Amino acid sequence: MRFGLLCSAQADNSELGPETGQGFRDYLDFNVEGETLGYHSSFSVEHHFTGWNQVSATLTLLTCLAMRTTTLRLGSAVMVLPWHHPVLLAEQAATLDLISDGRLDFGVGKGYRHSEFKGFGIPREHAEARFEEALEVILRSWTSRERFSHHGRFWQLEDIVVEPPTAQSPHPPIWVAAASAPSIRRAAARGFNLILDQYAAADAIGERIALYRAERERSGSPFDPMQVAVARQVYVAKNNADKEAALARLAKYTQRTLAVSRAPDGKAGSHVLAYADTAGGTEANALYGMPDEICGKIDALNRAGAEHLLLTISGAREQLRRFAREIMPEFSRARSPAPQLAPVSK
Repeated sequence: MRFGLLCSAQADNSELGPETGQGFRDYLDFNVEGETLGYHSSFSVEHHFTGWNQVSATLTLLTCLAMRTTTLRLGSAVMVLPWHHPVLLAEQAATLDLISDGRLDFGVGKGYRHSEFKGFGIPREHAEARFEEALEVILRSWTSRERFSHHGRFWQLEDIVVEPPTAQSPHPPIWVAAASAPSIRRAAARGFNLILDQYAAADAIGERIALYRAERERSGSPFDPMQVAVARQVYVAKNNADKEAALARLAKYTQRTLAVSRAPDGKAGSHVLAYADTAGGTEANALYGMPDEICGKIDALNRAGAEHLLLTISGAREQLRRFAREIMPEFSRARSPAPQLAPVSK
C-alpha cells in the first residue's frame, strides 16, 4: 500500500500567533520528516476567510516544501478553480512543477463553503461553469506551446502563450474529489485521478473504486489502483482512554468544519453534512485506536480495493513517527489481492 499525507496548515501553532508564521514552519518540518519516514506524498488544502489562519496560498507553501524535499509528491487538495484566474494559476502550478522536478499532483475542485464564495463576490451557482471553463483554459495552457485566444463566459484571453511549460508531460496529474456515481464516472472518463472522502465506510469505498475502475475499462483506459486515494483521519492511541479523548477532540474539530460548511439555506455544502446527522457518524471510520485496531481498519479498506491512503495525522510529529514505524510496515509486504466488487449504479 501507499501512504501519503493530507494537511491543513495554519500560520499559528499552540504557542505562537499567526504573525510569526510558526505554524507554516512546523508544517514544513512535519513533511520533511514525513519524507524521511517513507510517506509518498503530501496534499494541502485551500481555504479562505475562516479566521483560523488556514493556508490560503497553497501553491506558495508547496513551493517552499519542494525546496526542502526531493522525493515527496506535492499535491493540492484542492485548488478551487472558480476563485482563480486560470492563466495565473496555470503559470504558478507549472513553476512549482519545474521547481520540484515534476512532483506536482494538481488537485482541483469547485468549492462548497458559502462564506468563501460570498467573500470573493462569486455566485455559488456559477461554480460548475467557472470550474469547467477554468479547467479548459489550464489544460490548454499546459498542452499548447502555440499562442491561442479564448473567448468564454468568464474569461477573455487574446493571443497568449502560457509560460513556463510543466515538467511532467503532457501535464501534472489532475486529481478531483468525488463521491456520487455521476461525479466518479466523469472523473474516470476524463482520465482524472480520484480522491475519496474520509468519512465513508469500507464497503462504500469499495463500491466507488469498482465504479471508477469499470468506467476506466469501459472507455478502454488502463486502471491503476494508485489513481484512487482514500482520505482518512489518523490517531495512534496509547490505550482506550487515550483513544476516546482523541475522538472527542476530533468531534469538536469536525463541528467547527460543519459550521462553515452549511449554506444559509441549509441545503448545500460539504459532503461531510451527509454524515453529520448520525451520532458519531463523522468519526465512525476514522483510523483512531491502538495499532492493531488501526491495522484492522486499513486491512478492511485494502480488501475493498483501496491501496492508496492520504492521512490527516492528528497530534504532534510523534504520531507521524508511530504510524510509520508501527503500522506502515504491516502493509509493505505482499498481500492477497482485493476481491473485485461489482460497481453500484446510483
